[in-house]
Amino acid sequence: MNNTAEKNVYEGNDPYAVPLNEIDVSLPERFENNDFWPWFERLRKEDPVHYCSDSEHGAYWSVTKFQDIMYVDTHHDLFSSETGITIASQDEDFVLPMFIAMDQPKHDVQRRTVNPVVGPMNLANMESTIRERVITIIESLPVGETFDWVDRVAIELTTQMLATLFDFPFEERRKLTRWSDIATTNLDAGLIETEDERRAELIECLEYFTNLWNERVNKEPTGDLISMLAHGESTRNMQPMEYLGNIILLIVGGNDTTRNSLTGGVVALNESPDQYEKLRNDHSLIGSMVPEIIRWQTPLAHMRRIATEDTELGGKQIKKGDKVVMWYVSGNRDETAIENPDDFIIDRKNARHHLSFGFGIHRCMGNRLAEMQIRIVWEELMARFHSVQVMGEPTYIRSAFVKGYAHLPVKLVPLES
Repeated sequence: MNNTAEKNVYEGNDPYAVPLNEIDVSLPERFENNDFWPWFERLRKEDPVHYCSDSEHGAYWSVTKFQDIMYVDTHHDLFSSETGITIASQDEDFVLPMFIAMDQPKHDVQRRTVNPVVGPMNLANMESTIRERVITIIESLPVGETFDWVDRVAIELTTQMLATLFDFPFEERRKLTRWSDIATTNLDAGLIETEDERRAELIECLEYFTNLWNERVNKEPTGDLISMLAHGESTRNMQPMEYLGNIILLIVGGNDTTRNSLTGGVVALNESPDQYEKLRNDHSLIGSMVPEIIRWQTPLAHMRRIATEDTELGGKQIKKGDKVVMWYVSGNRDETAIENPDDFIIDRKNARHHLSFGFGIHRCMGNRLAEMQIRIVWEELMARFHSVQVMGEPTYIRSAFVKGYAHLPVKLVPLES
């Protein structure tokens, strides 16, 4: 079938009106409209390892249940990351190698080079800086007036932290947000119109970071990510496109998880007023609420692998070379693995039992930093305000990869209200 015209017939939110073999859960408009949930629910119930033969990105398998996703994520010998991590393949003439899209052993040595920046000692040293910046951001917000939470809080905090990790010129930190968005946006999302525009901006990113590399490679090593890459034995001889690939990986990884979970937490609490009241009565629940926010939001909807050999999963025969997409957003709502998965429960037992950070060698290296930022934001908010009240519908990003928000109108409600 024509995957552009005929699928538009199925724009409604009834997945049972579509033959099972014609379901394509990768349509970005479903995520933009936030109406994708029942499609994944049907696949989990009827076809948890589902083959889509016709999509914008070619044929692919959807893995939608928790245990099956864990199996794919931890069997690196059977499911390779080498050709990319998104359902969309990279253009052959503009490939950006990055360590998340590498297999062992190269993945391990490159990741090990930058991992100290989010090590326990460095995180402990960063906590006071994060708190100072959170307080500055919060105290700059209008009280009792509507503003955009995404721009004023979620983007601003994550961009400040990225600038710190890279030792990037602070006054130009919004370039990092722009490059992150450019790297992950769909052409029909309104940010850019052509792939040539995307490439031009990413080359601008490469040029900027090459200048930073050249400054630091001739200086003593320091604790920022650029210096680590420039002096690392396994990374100091990277080719330009591999350097750009790893920079984009670190920018997106440091941006999207925290940024969209910060916003998702506000949405979740407003949709669950009983949990908001529970939080107001006991701020110590912030510790368990943070991983619950990350599970509930699932800021990256999927990761993709390629089968390295013929194999079987969920009773289905997967051929060597097939695309296999792990839908974290579905696995985190799998009722066979998580009790009452659609509910937002801030004191959920075993709250870290979720898929949002992945598993195995590709588990998100910045997971503790993301949790720390979200925790501090809510600690400082709850010390000052009764609530962050949502004042209108969220605007969702048009993407089946980054599950996030473009805008969220909110109002800060003072404690005395």
